[in-house]
Amino acid sequence: MKLPPYADLLGLTQDVDDATILIMPFSNDVLGRPGFLHGGAIGGLLEMAAIVALKVALEEEGGGRIKPINVTVDFMRGGRDKPTHAQGTITRLGNRVANVEATAWQDDRTRPIAAARMNYLIARP
Repeated sequence: MKLPPYADLLGLTQDVDDATILIMPFSNDVLGRPGFLHGGAIGGLLEMAAIVALKVALEEEGGGRIKPINVTVDFMRGGRDKPTHAQGTITRLGNRVANVEATAWQDDRTRPIAAARMNYLIARP
C-alpha cells in the first residue's frame, strides 16, 4: 500500500511481517527536545497508522475516500531516540463514519508511549 506523502517526511516504513504496523526511525526530522521525539511526529505516526488500518479495511469492502473529523492523542511517556512502532485498530466501521484507535510503542508493545482515538468521514463509491 502506498502511504500518504506525510509518511515520507516522517521516514515511515511498513513492518515486513505485518504491513499494518508502521515504523518511524529516530532522526533529526522528528527530534523534539534533545534525545526525545517531537509530539507532532508521534501524533503524525498515530494518524498514519490509523489511515493504513482504515484503508486496508475499505479496500476489502470496495474502497472509499476518508476525511478526518476528530483526532485525540494521549501522550503517556516521552519517546526516546530509537525506532517507534504504531498500529491502528478499527473499533467501528459504519457506512459514513469510522472510529479508529492507534497505539505507538518503542521497545515493549505493552508500554505504549502514546495512543489516539480518531473519527473519519467515509465517502464510498
